[in-house]
Amino acid sequence: MYRLIKFTSIAIVALLTVSCNGGKVPATSESGDTLRFKYSELLSVVRYDDYTVANISDPWNKGEILHTYVLVPKGAATDHLPQGTIVSVPLTRSLPFTSVHSSLIINLGKQQSIAGVADLKYIKLPFIQQQCANGTIADVGSALSPNIEKIIDTAPDALLISPFENSGGYGKVSELGIPIIECADYMETSALGRAEWMKFYGLLFGASREADSLFAIVDSCYTALKDMASRMPKGRSVIMDKKTGSVWYVPGGHSTIGMMLSDANASYPFASDMHSGSLSLPFETVLERAGNSDVWLFRYDSKHAITYKELLSEYHGYSQIQAFRNHQCYGCNVETSLFYEESPFRPDYHLNDIISIVHPDINGLDSLRYYKPLTGN
Repeated sequence: MYRLIKFTSIAIVALLTVSCNGGKVPATSESGDTLRFKYSELLSVVRYDDYTVANISDPWNKGEILHTYVLVPKGAATDHLPQGTIVSVPLTRSLPFTSVHSSLIINLGKQQSIAGVADLKYIKLPFIQQQCANGTIADVGSALSPNIEKIIDTAPDALLISPFENSGGYGKVSELGIPIIECADYMETSALGRAEWMKFYGLLFGASREADSLFAIVDSCYTALKDMASRMPKGRSVIMDKKTGSVWYVPGGHSTIGMMLSDANASYPFASDMHSGSLSLPFETVLERAGNSDVWLFRYDSKHAITYKELLSEYHGYSQIQAFRNHQCYGCNVETSLFYEESPFRPDYHLNDIISIVHPDINGLDSLRYYKPLTGN
């Protein structure tokens, strides 16, 4: 939830950037209503009489602005506006490049505003698959190399794309003159901070009321779960994820997952680490620091539930992990669950799973939604 603060003095909006490449704009003396965000560290939104200015802070360059958007009602005049990417709202022909944002748009009740998607093969949402099959929603191909002609034919009013550090921009897509909404929500350092971005997306799709209501539920449920866990003794110790190639990527102590483990009152061997992203470590280091953890939580992609035998066949070193030997492994199959589609904007679902596993004596929690105990030998 947010509250509106009415400025009674002059509001100075300065150093706004036109795009992710930078560029200054003149200050404005017009007063507006600031939308206060409770958890997000990257969003700043000010509402004026005829438009709304949304700033996204650059998560990779402290003190810089990644992008400035000027949201204007459809059909309204666009002169005398502050500089920034002008977006006519509400969006009615959006083209999200990710399944998670497609899922959120549907949850906000604005599924009819999705005109196209990228990476269709990775989207498990029935509505998207059905609409693409009958041609109502366009499939523009790979998000990394989309079909430019299909994007043009789709005539979207905005593209929703996740930005990456040093990505080199968006190539030909950025030359189409279509507003690119840089979905940097995944760079927030808290689960609720990321989920709160649904308020920004609500502004884009004319679904502010729906977004506010949904976030109020998420905030309430997540906070209640966190408070419940905090009243319990320290939970079981956790080792996260799996070896990928020659390295093991473990969540940093200040990453979204690291903070969620803290909110679950779990014992996490890397909790003192200050990184907000993942740590790239050799197997030996992970084994030394976390090999004696009580439980092992990891994600995997398979048509069926993985067994202990299959897990060991991936890497023989897993037999040295205590949780493996004690059959305390929980896998989240991202192929058969909606983990990636749901959990970013419903972190309460994810937290419920973690608390259930690290505090097995707590009663009254929902059943496991994503993580399931491994079976077999």
